[in-house]
Amino acid sequence: MADDRRDSDSLLFLTDEQLRRAIEAMFFAYRGFTADPDRILADMNYGRAHHRAIHFIQRSPGTTVNNLLTILGVTKQSLNRVLRTLVEDGLVESRVGQRDRRERHLHLTDKGAELEAALSNAQRARMRAAFSQAGPDAVAGFRQVLEHMMDPELRRLFAGTKEGER
Repeated sequence: MADDRRDSDSLLFLTDEQLRRAIEAMFFAYRGFTADPDRILADMNYGRAHHRAIHFIQRSPGTTVNNLLTILGVTKQSLNRVLRTLVEDGLVESRVGQRDRRERHLHLTDKGAELEAALSNAQRARMRAAFSQAGPDAVAGFRQVLEHMMDPELRRLFAGTKEGER
């Protein structure tokens, strides 16, 4: 661990080996971050696309299909396949837009909200434990690194979400 701190002291001059180690750390961290939700979803024959859709519908109740397409960066066909399953299974409700009847507004049902809570609680527990062990400076630095890794349009999309909302 001391070597990691010493390595980070010269952030502007990272070697290829240090970058490779950071990339590997991201891969393994992502694997851990998704492990608990993956286990929950596997019992339902759902995957990560279902999880992402449920997450962002919970985050923005009433979001449109087009907005969800923008957020997730998937094809319409792929999203429709995921949404069809979630609607058929009673987790998501698709409502016709009041101003534009061509729009579909998405809401989680009570059953969908329960699943979203189980998935998010598992990830929050893992994040809370990691942040607690790393300390407040590391948490702030981690968020900065993540934001700087985002493409500019996604950073704007992320910045547009309100802090402190569920």
